[in-house]
Amino acid sequence: MASLLPDKLFEELRQAPAPSKDFYQVLVTRSQVIFRWWKISLRSEFRESKPGEIKESHEDFLDDPSLQSNFDFLERLPDPLLLNIISFLGLEDIARLSQVSHRFETICNCDTLWEKIVQNLCDTITPEMRALAQEVGWKRFFFTSKLQLQLQIRRRRQKQDNSEN
Repeated sequence: MASLLPDKLFEELRQAPAPSKDFYQVLVTRSQVIFRWWKISLRSEFRESKPGEIKESHEDFLDDPSLQSNFDFLERLPDPLLLNIISFLGLEDIARLSQVSHRFETICNCDTLWEKIVQNLCDTITPEMRALAQEVGWKRFFFTSKLQLQLQIRRRRQKQDNSEN
């Protein structure tokens, strides 16, 4: 699973609120959490200030609640990795996860996720089934009964036959 992760997992660069002009950076890599800061000031007592940096391993970061209390790690995972993880959840869990945030609602209802779910659960997907799923959406395709799917596929065939004649 680690191969799906980019080297840089998360980065945030911000300027401190006015009137300060200081810059701050939080960088999370595969192996470390790095905090950096740059004091920018015209005041004489800060002119000689050098940039600062703290590097922590993930374990040290997780063990220090004052450092990581404002981070929601699941929200910060890239979409492809989240899609892969969510595709292994049960339907009830996906429904609950979709209620967590707008981002998770979007991911839990996207065609990419439901296509993965259908592919994981179905033995074979015919080209007709794939075309129908792309037309109506993979989630709707998944929740449609077999009888309804057969009826819709039959209608698609008839339309194609009529358009060819």
